[in-house]
Amino acid sequence: MEVPVNYLAVSASGVAAMILGSVWYGPLFGKQWMAMMGLTPEKTAAMKADPAAKKKMMRSYGLMFLGALVMAYVLSHALAFAQAYIGSKGAMAGVSVGFWNWLGFIVPVTMGSVLWESRPWKLWALNAGYYLVQLVMMGVILALWK
Repeated sequence: MEVPVNYLAVSASGVAAMILGSVWYGPLFGKQWMAMMGLTPEKTAAMKADPAAKKKMMRSYGLMFLGALVMAYVLSHALAFAQAYIGSKGAMAGVSVGFWNWLGFIVPVTMGSVLWESRPWKLWALNAGYYLVQLVMMGVILALWK
């Protein structure tokens, strides 16, 4: 079965993921995230003033965008499967595909940060929550964009 990929919807999903990340790790939960990561305002200011750190941060944003595009592309295939074989349709198909992919892939993989890297569960919940919203949002965009 050839999966028709809507590359415009995939691109929009990637952009939406970056916007969500800037809001999630900015005004919504930025202070909590920084505290759990051990980042102080002084460390952040020093990083912003360092040209090498700024360049690294821009590369990181670029790679995150690329990762979001890959995630949306793969999610579009899961959505096509759900629509073709399960008969799932509309926004709820996107919500369902986003949720199940989050539960099956993101949750188990990201738990390693708590189990092996001694990160707090609150940090895991904040990051996992971001990916849940991201995948559901992408799923809805992909499902509704005709």
